Amino acid sequence: MNALVLFFCFALCSPSIVPFAKSNENLSGFSINLIHRDSPLSPFYNSSMTPSQLIKNAVMRSITRFNQVQFSTTKENHEQIPESTIIVDNGEYLMRIYIGTPPVERLVVADTGSDLTWVQCAPCKKTKCFPQNTPLFNPRKSSTFKSVPCHSKHCTRLQEDWHECGNSGECKYTYIYGDNSFTNGNLAIDSIKFGTNKIGKNVKFPKSIFGCGHNNIGTFAIGHKATGIVGLGAGPLSLVSQLGHEIGHKFSYCLVPFSSIVNSKLKFGNHAVISGNGVVSTPLIIKSSSPTFYYLCLKGITVGNESVEQIGHIHGNIIIDSGTTLTFLEPSFYNDFVTLVKKAMGVEPVQNPPKPLNFCFSYVNNMNFTNFIFHFKGANVPLNPKNLFIPYDNLICLAVLPNTQDGISILGNVAQIDFQVEYDLEGKKVSFLPTDCTKN
Repeated sequence: MNALVLFFCFALCSPSIVPFAKSNENLSGFSINLIHRDSPLSPFYNSSMTPSQLIKNAVMRSITRFNQVQFSTTKENHEQIPESTIIVDNGEYLMRIYIGTPPVERLVVADTGSDLTWVQCAPCKKTKCFPQNTPLFNPRKSSTFKSVPCHSKHCTRLQEDWHECGNSGECKYTYIYGDNSFTNGNLAIDSIKFGTNKIGKNVKFPKSIFGCGHNNIGTFAIGHKATGIVGLGAGPLSLVSQLGHEIGHKFSYCLVPFSSIVNSKLKFGNHAVISGNGVVSTPLIIKSSSPTFYYLCLKGITVGNESVEQIGHIHGNIIIDSGTTLTFLEPSFYNDFVTLVKKAMGVEPVQNPPKPLNFCFSYVNNMNFTNFIFHFKGANVPLNPKNLFIPYDNLICLAVLPNTQDGISILGNVAQIDFQVEYDLEGKKVSFLPTDCTKN
């Protein structure tokens, strides 16, 4: 395998917010490890899989994720509760949290495209919960666990057809992710603890809202290790919204190459602020029609010395998402982009590229990978080859796909590797800073 392909393998296989989760100490900020599911540090890591196999799996998860996000942004109603499988193992980044008193450790998916934090809870019939290799969280064993009443403000923050009153007046939730996957259970309050801060103390929020799932039909196909989700989206029940002014309405992450022997970092509060030369910022848009997702305005892309502009709607036309591997663009915009890539790099695509990828080519010596700039409103973000190309079956493939007709566009996590990305919900902006995330 030539040096460039080895480089790629190293880089890529390796509305108002009301805070109601109060910390037990005054924090300037804190950090949490983010574990990419395919990294050597992940409990899902399979050392027998080749880099190409890992990439194939990530690409297929990306397609599933795109379908889920598209469903969530175009849904009209949820009167019918679907019955299908939860596919949370498609999540790309994992984190550890500690729930209850005494605290119980849980490995969960960190998801910027979800709101509700939830774990599987006892009691749960075997046919109603997916397998996991740890005992179900038992709320009766937590001295700080409380059910949320169905008429509380927390319960009513769920969509109208996603909550109801139980027989004892408790808040029952049904949370739908798309592609007919869901979790169902009781909305609850308990202590949730996250990692450590710089002085080594546990960061604890004693009154956090989460879902205690008693009906989560599905499977975590690999290892049965992940047991739920931490929602980092913009909706009112997400972790970010709950912490609110406790974290200054700010969080950030820095995603390392997948094969790295250090973890990515998720930061909150003052620790999340990025500054210095090279920081660029673009407006953050949260839509009332799909309040979970973070939207940006993509105006165009420069490839080499030429640019292609996004025609038509540019206000909130692309979602920035850590849970999607690939980037998805509107079809005509994608086609114009690919035309410039072929021209600037002097390459011709292979016939019948490996599905679902669209544009792949054979590497030749002295290939010019040219420069790429994504032009967001107010922010020009330069991307490196590792942000746009992946090695795949002895080919180099573009890590960008056209979305389906009338679909949404997504800036995926490959495009965000080695950037500090800060979300300022109060200032309504997203900032980027090129960084060696293995040292951050």
